[in-house]
Amino acid sequence: MTAVDAPPAPALHRDRRFRTFWTGQTISAFGDRISELALPLIAVSLLAATPVQVSVLTALIWLPNLLGLFLGAWVDQRTHKRRLLILADLARAAVLLSLPVAYLFGAITLTQLYLVALLSGAGAVLFTLGQQAFFVALVPRSAYVDANSKLSLSRSLSFIAGPAVGGGLVQALSAPVAILVDAVSFLASALLLRRIPVTESPPPPRRTSTVGLVREGLVLVLRHPVLRAALGCTTTVNFFTFIAAALLVLYANRELHLSPGAIGVAFGVGALGGLVGAAVAPRMSRAIGLGRTAMIGVVVFPAPLALTALIAGPTWAKVAMLAAIEMVSSLGVMLMDVNLNALLMAVTPDDARGRRAGAYSAVNYGIRPLGALVGGALGTTLGLRPALVVAGVGGVLAVLWLLASPVRHIRTLDATAP
Repeated sequence: MTAVDAPPAPALHRDRRFRTFWTGQTISAFGDRISELALPLIAVSLLAATPVQVSVLTALIWLPNLLGLFLGAWVDQRTHKRRLLILADLARAAVLLSLPVAYLFGAITLTQLYLVALLSGAGAVLFTLGQQAFFVALVPRSAYVDANSKLSLSRSLSFIAGPAVGGGLVQALSAPVAILVDAVSFLASALLLRRIPVTESPPPPRRTSTVGLVREGLVLVLRHPVLRAALGCTTTVNFFTFIAAALLVLYANRELHLSPGAIGVAFGVGALGGLVGAAVAPRMSRAIGLGRTAMIGVVVFPAPLALTALIAGPTWAKVAMLAAIEMVSSLGVMLMDVNLNALLMAVTPDDARGRRAGAYSAVNYGIRPLGALVGGALGTTLGLRPALVVAGVGGVLAVLWLLASPVRHIRTLDATAP
C-alpha cells in the first residue's frame, strides 16, 4: 500500500473539547501510576504476599476484560457514551477509597485487595469500551495518530513523575493512604468529562440479539487481516510482558533490595523513554511508514526485559540499570501503541466500535491474567531472574504476526480507507 496525499490534520491543541478530555486523562493517568506501585506494595510489605499471591492480584485487575465480549456489544447500543465514562470514573474512585478507610481502622486484608483489583479492573473495561466511540466523536480521522500521540505523551509523563511521586507517598504516608490520590484523580476526570459538549449519534436499530452482536465483533476481528494480525501481535506481547509485570516490583523489592522510593525513581526515570517514543512516533510513522514503526516498537518493548536478570551491584547501579531497561522498553511500547491504536480506529466501522473493542480486549487484555499467573508459577519454580528472561525473549516473537500480515506494508492511514 502506498501513501496518498491527505489534508493536514487539525491542530488539536486548539480544540477546547479535546484539550479538556486530554487534561482529564492526564490527571487520571498520574493517579494510576501511584496505584500500580501501591497495590503490589500493600500485598508485599503489609500482607507478606507470596509471588503467587502477587500474581493473582495482577491477574484480577485484568480479568474483567473477559467480559468485554458482551459489554462491548451492550455499549454499542447506548447513545450516551460520555455518561458511561463518568460512571466508570466514579465507580473506580469509590472502590479505591475503601482501601485507605480500611487501613485507618486496621482492617485491610488480602481479600479486600483482591476485590479492589477486580472491581477497579471492571471500571477500567467499561471506560475503555465507551472511550472508543467517544474518541471518534471528538477527533477527526486525519488526526487519529496525533491524538493518540498526545494521549500517549501524557501517559509517558505519568510514568516519569507518577512512580517517583508514588514511591515517595508510599514511603511517607503508607501505600493505602497513597491510593487516595488515584481516587481523587478519577473524580477530577469525571468532572472534566461533564464539561465536554459532544453530539453522540444514536445507535442504528438493533438487527440481532446481544449474542449476535458479540458474534459480529468476533467475526470482524478474526476475519479482518489487519485486526487479526494486530490482535495476535498484542496478545502475544501482553502474555509475555505480564509475566514480567507480575514479578517486577517483587523482584526489585525482594532480590534487588530496593526501597519503594528507589523503585519509584527507577520507574520514573525509565519512563522518559516513553515520553520520547510518544513524541517521535508520528514522525517515524511519516518517515518510514506506520506499519514498520509499529513493528520496531513490538521488538523494542519486550526485549530489554530479559536484561533485568543481569542487574547487580551497589544500590545506585541497580537503580540505574533498572531505569535504563525501563527507558528502552517504554520507548518501544509507545512506538507500538500510538501506531497500532490509530490503525485499529481507522479500520473499524463506526457502528461496530464497541463490540470490536470488546472482542479485541477480551482476547488481548484477557490474556494478561494468564500471563500474570504463569509469571507467578515461573517465579516460584524457576526463580525470578529466569522468569524475567522468558518474558523478554518470548515477547519479541510477537513481531512475527505483523511480518506475516498486510500491516508491514501500510505507510499511512489513508492506505486503509475502504
